[in-house]
Amino acid sequence: MFNLFGRKKSPSNAYVKQDDAQTYRVRVRTRPHSEVVEFRFTKSAHIGIDDDGNYFFRKPVVSPQHFDRGELVVHFDRRYNVTGTEGVGVEFIPVSEWE
Repeated sequence: MFNLFGRKKSPSNAYVKQDDAQTYRVRVRTRPHSEVVEFRFTKSAHIGIDDDGNYFFRKPVVSPQHFDRGELVVHFDRRYNVTGTEGVGVEFIPVSEWE
């Protein structure tokens, strides 16, 4: 209820980790060479709003070693709960694998 015993809220999405009230992280693996790329983004600087009033984070992906290209999109509802992820040329890595 009021988080009296220090229990953490369960993640709303297996691929997006919320570091604090403003910051999120996501890791993707590029398809051609399986390079891992991490993105850190915040509500105020990186998340945009669409025509329906829902929020999203869209980012092109370029891997550092082989320059593999792709794009990732994270969708949020109006309360900044993650509602979905999608990617082109990338696979999302579950948070359980990188914690």
